[in-house]
Amino acid sequence: MLLFNMNKRQRETLEAIFSEPVPKNLLWDDIESLLKAIGCKVKNRGGSKVGFGKDNEMLYAHRPHPQKEAKGYIIKKVKDFLISLGVKP
Repeated sequence: MLLFNMNKRQRETLEAIFSEPVPKNLLWDDIESLLKAIGCKVKNRGGSKVGFGKDNEMLYAHRPHPQKEAKGYIIKKVKDFLISLGVKP
């Protein structure tokens, strides 16, 4: 893993994203915090759609609502995005 200025909660979120099975209680706010910590730029795309970009890689997702937990398929997309950036626990 490349070194980033991550706090303990962000490191725990990274580990949770890579765990099997996919966690069902991972908060979207924690995922956003992790992505910002690794240097992703955030672009609100209208409504609940949001984009995260870094190193010519982009991830588009919808923020969950009304619940706060991310859906499993979104966590999988985030994991694939992190792998494409070379970020692993």
